[in-house]
Amino acid sequence: MDHNIRNTKCIAHVFGSLCLEQPTYDGLEGPSVRFVACSSEAALATADDQVQQLTEQEGWPTGSVALLTTNHRHPVQTEMVEGTGWEAYWDDFFAGEEVFYGHVLGFKGLERPVVVLAVNGFRDVSRAKEMLYVGLSRARTQLVGCGDPALSAAVGWGGGGRRL
Repeated sequence: MDHNIRNTKCIAHVFGSLCLEQPTYDGLEGPSVRFVACSSEAALATADDQVQQLTEQEGWPTGSVALLTTNHRHPVQTEMVEGTGWEAYWDDFFAGEEVFYGHVLGFKGLERPVVVLAVNGFRDVSRAKEMLYVGLSRARTQLVGCGDPALSAAVGWGGGGRRL
């Protein structure tokens, strides 16, 4: 894709360092991307706090928010899948009424106005840049990243961290 029309320019600028070729950013400016530095172990709790802030204090509708993880699934996702099954889990995503909890590798090709990315480590470091790209590029309007900047830089996203 050489023309980015999905994301705001602020979001596209952040994940642009992970692209092989720099696309043209044709979106709106949008709000600043936020990054909350924390350990990988604290990324889920930090992301939960950010979702709460976005929905309760900033007024984003719950159905416009997705919380994505890069390693272990969020406990809400695990509970939903085990409790209702995959079909109901995805029905909930498409209904768009509640915060969606997912893993970046299951979110390829999907999007939400707001994405909170919990960089809680990587099972397969060789796929880390791909997972970061997917997680960072799924937000249309607001993006919040939570994780360890040193880990992100170690897997090849040093340029993106500087862009934040």
